[in-house]
Amino acid sequence: MLLKKNIPFKYVFGKVKYEILFIALYATTIAVLYDAYHFTRISIPIAVPAILGTVISLLLGFRSNQAYDRWWEARHIWGAIVNDSRTLGRQIMHFTVLTHEPDEHIMAFQQRMIKRQIAWCRSLTRHLRGQNPTKGLEKYLSKQELAYVKNVDNVPSALIDMMGKDLKMALEEGMINRFQQVEIDRTLSRLCDAMGKCERIKNTIFPSTYSLYIHLALLLFISLLPFGLIEYFGLFEVPLVVAISACFLLIEKMAIHLQDPFENKPTDTPMTTITNNIEKNLTQLYDLTYEHKNVTYAEVVTTGQDENGVTKTKLRKAAQVVDLDDWMHDDVAPRYQQQGKKAYYLL
Repeated sequence: MLLKKNIPFKYVFGKVKYEILFIALYATTIAVLYDAYHFTRISIPIAVPAILGTVISLLLGFRSNQAYDRWWEARHIWGAIVNDSRTLGRQIMHFTVLTHEPDEHIMAFQQRMIKRQIAWCRSLTRHLRGQNPTKGLEKYLSKQELAYVKNVDNVPSALIDMMGKDLKMALEEGMINRFQQVEIDRTLSRLCDAMGKCERIKNTIFPSTYSLYIHLALLLFISLLPFGLIEYFGLFEVPLVVAISACFLLIEKMAIHLQDPFENKPTDTPMTTITNNIEKNLTQLYDLTYEHKNVTYAEVVTTGQDENGVTKTKLRKAAQVVDLDDWMHDDVAPRYQQQGKKAYYLL
């Protein structure tokens, strides 16, 4: 999508350049016939194109409003996706309370659910644009999950279903209670509703007959315009016809582009930018990691007191090795973690 405030003139003119060149040639021919060869009877009352232009202006205005409503609804839906993605991340991280000791199972569940949400946003973006929805998902999904979604047509729907299954598993294993499961499921339902709304806009075609009739009426107006202006402006009718025609054509083009907000055009909904912001927010808030590095942690154990009465401690290395994705850590090295009455150092 175009995110700059100043749109290049080259981009605007490029949308109607061939039509403008043909209209300029057409208007010049009418002017030459009128002035050089004295075909004066080809002029018509200016009221004829004026009335037709008024009617077309109303029709184009109505179509532009309808097209903008489709574009704005798409943007509104993706704004709700941003809010629900943040809500889901907060619920997953704070409903699943950690025990007094590092629980790699809960941490793995948290990371897996949030990464799937980011993958869902990216797959939905490519799904709506008619692109490969699994491209780039290997960063967020395991090999088994990626193999599964590649076998389904609707990848975003499959990811929502996988999160629903994990949510059921978390309830059965006691990570969350029934009320928390209901709240998280409501968030997933809202995300599923947003996906359905986007697909409705994508699959609902703007009435082609309406577009065709407006376009034919616009061509008739442009073809009559030189005959109505030639008597009053002479050769100066050429730039005037070109300018008026360009305005009408650009409005028509604008409506055509806005009516399809998921076609990967410069005027579509900025889904890629929105998804990048979602990933940035979730990654920064919940310290997501994408590199799998094994680390060990050691418990601080009191061994007694020395002759001066000072408490003696030692680090007892834990028997298990946890994945960095499954450990909530600080940025201080060596990293210190307090879990209830026990203290740990990441080694």
